[in-house]
Amino acid sequence: MVIIHRVFRREAALLPRLVDGVPTGDTVRAARIAAAVREYVGGLHHHHGLEDELIWPKLHQRARLYDELIDRMAAQHARLDGTLKVIEAMLPRWEAAGADHVRAALVEALQDHVCVLTEHLDDEEAQVLPLIADHLTVDEWDEVGRRGLETIPKSKVMLALGAILEDADPDEQRYFLGKVPGPGRLLWQLVGRRQYRRYVGELRGATV
Repeated sequence: MVIIHRVFRREAALLPRLVDGVPTGDTVRAARIAAAVREYVGGLHHHHGLEDELIWPKLHQRARLYDELIDRMAAQHARLDGTLKVIEAMLPRWEAAGADHVRAALVEALQDHVCVLTEHLDDEEAQVLPLIADHLTVDEWDEVGRRGLETIPKSKVMLALGAILEDADPDEQRYFLGKVPGPGRLLWQLVGRRQYRRYVGELRGATV
């Protein structure tokens, strides 16, 4: 989970800079960045939905002394959902004209989201992961990862894998690639790595 959180931290921090770097009136570039924002929003919604479904109820049942902490995690999810709704509501207006004032408001909303996200991920990693290790079985934890992978469209699998591997150290890379079937690992070596680099280059350009 820490490695997945690293992806969300990186992408959340990049998005305000990408939005801010779009020239006024450039609706083509605005649409490209807006699509990346929506990909991020969808991924975070799904990640938190799995936690709401597969983790919090089990911890409520098995770690009753920590009910207040688990409730706080759920409340933070609700706060994050609120920030994402604000962001999603702004995207169509920004795409339509690329106006300065809408871009500035969107950048501010994305920065607000980063603050809420960072607080939540810090709390989850420091306080909740030890509870998960103590109170969920290996099979239950594997189900979280499996369900996460099952919903990724086939056309996006290589990009998702690239996002995970980008900041992973060699041991982490071996771990995640070990979870990928043989044909998928071969595809990553032959096609996926280049595809991800091209995607990142087109998306981030000189912004990073």
